[in-house]
Amino acid sequence: MTGAPEDPSADAPSPRRRRRALRILALAVAAGLAAAVGLGWWAYVQLDGNLRTDTAAERALAEQAGLRPKSSGRAENILVMGSDYRPELGSARSDTVLLVHLAGDGKRLQVVSVPRDMMVPIPSCPRTGATASRAQYAQFNWAFDLGGAACTIRTFEDLTGIRVDHHLVVGFEGFSRIVDAVGGVEVDLPRAERDPNVGLDLSAGPHLLQGTDALAYVRAREHVGDGSDTNRMSRQQAFLGQLSAKLRSSGTLFNPARLYPVLDAVTSSITADSGLDSLGKLYDLVARLRAVPEGQVDYRTVPRKPYAADPDRDVPDEPAASELFRSLREDRSPPPDPAKG
Repeated sequence: MTGAPEDPSADAPSPRRRRRALRILALAVAAGLAAAVGLGWWAYVQLDGNLRTDTAAERALAEQAGLRPKSSGRAENILVMGSDYRPELGSARSDTVLLVHLAGDGKRLQVVSVPRDMMVPIPSCPRTGATASRAQYAQFNWAFDLGGAACTIRTFEDLTGIRVDHHLVVGFEGFSRIVDAVGGVEVDLPRAERDPNVGLDLSAGPHLLQGTDALAYVRAREHVGDGSDTNRMSRQQAFLGQLSAKLRSSGTLFNPARLYPVLDAVTSSITADSGLDSLGKLYDLVARLRAVPEGQVDYRTVPRKPYAADPDRDVPDEPAASELFRSLREDRSPPPDPAKG
């Protein structure tokens, strides 16, 4: 005798049980989203709070507003300064200065390096709690030590006639943290390198440089290569290119555990004017820079030649330097780069 046919609905949950299960699932999803949003908001607040506003520079520049060149119009000029505090000297220099020029139509980007050892007129600069520095003819990187970011900006503006719309000061103390956060950067040295001035001591061959050694590597100059500032700038550009590649890699961008320390290190090392002192403002700038068409980004250094009174120093090479500055002021394509033949 066969048994009664099974009721296919016997083990199925009732409509009431299904509704209850869906409610529990919805609550769990909502709770998860709320937690994610909460953590995201916490991270945003933390990172945004790391950024510092350079009120001292803004105040000093306001005092000398009448001496500054006029804005170039829709184009945007951002001066990026690398601040390197030297405890052994008790001073801070800006050995890395870049002008980032974003064309008014957003379709062209120029990045111009200013050599640290280039001899230029440095104007008198106001200083917090001290008398103003005296005007003098000295190497460009002295301006930062004499009067901070504002003095570097004024020196650059007097040299070029280009109005600086915004500025960023990036402390080298955050650089080593960024390198550590991405797991180090690889370099392969054809010969051993030792520079006691910055604590560099590396054997020939491949190295995975972590924070402290990476900082020494990019600061080294006098005892590596030909000892020139040009050689150091080339090393820095190559190293930063490899660091940028690791920052853009999926292992960093899509891994919150690695991305947050990177962003924390970056934002902790930045001091900016009030136009760039928040994550939202920086994100907007980065979005506009990334929108520049490929092939429309021009990298170069201010044309220079040896200084007659001291061959270890440079002076602007004319008329090439003035032609470059004029093209930037007028927001047009730059002249051919003499350094590239």
